Amino acid sequence: MARTRPFDLFPERYDAWFQRHRDLYLLEIEAVRLLFPEKGRAVEIGVGSGKFAIPLKIDIGVEPSEKMARRAKKAGIQVVSGTAEALPLKTRCADTAVMITTICFVDDPVISIKEAGRILRPGGYILVGLVDKDSSLGRRYLARKDSSVFYKEATFYSAHEVLAFLKLAGFLNFRAVQTILPGDTHCSRIEEGFGSGGFVVIRAEKPV
Repeated sequence: MARTRPFDLFPERYDAWFQRHRDLYLLEIEAVRLLFPEKGRAVEIGVGSGKFAIPLKIDIGVEPSEKMARRAKKAGIQVVSGTAEALPLKTRCADTAVMITTICFVDDPVISIKEAGRILRPGGYILVGLVDKDSSLGRRYLARKDSSVFYKEATFYSAHEVLAFLKLAGFLNFRAVQTILPGDTHCSRIEEGFGSGGFVVIRAEKPV
């Protein structure tokens, strides 16, 4: 069952986070952009109100929350209602599938990633952005989880776990970048790999 309740109840509070933490938000966008393919049709799974789809010029999104979908549509995104585990999209209809802080809200991460693989053409890419639970940021989120309107509904994963999910789903050729790094007071650094950054983006390829 999609964990949409907090997003339907508090859409304004969700969008306000991006305004309050604009420096972190822009840094996360740039981390995704580093791994984002230049060509092809992209779909965002869990598009929310479009905070990543808009700057990345993704014009199609899947979203189970009615309130979030309404906001994304107002921003010009074509939104279809559905969950990550049962995408209402045709097989091999996209070149890139994007999941940004969506993996922690799905019921089954492996089925969700396999569904992303289904809609991808051979040689297409999936990009998964997550708060790494093994990072200092992830540990802070976990410590405050029960008092958070949104994250009390979440299941946090480590980058290692997400990498294992991608392998189980049959993806290959992995690359990762990380940001929100310890000691980066100016919120400006993006590094290859994972292990210290709070926000990690993993890209993987569907076999040809």
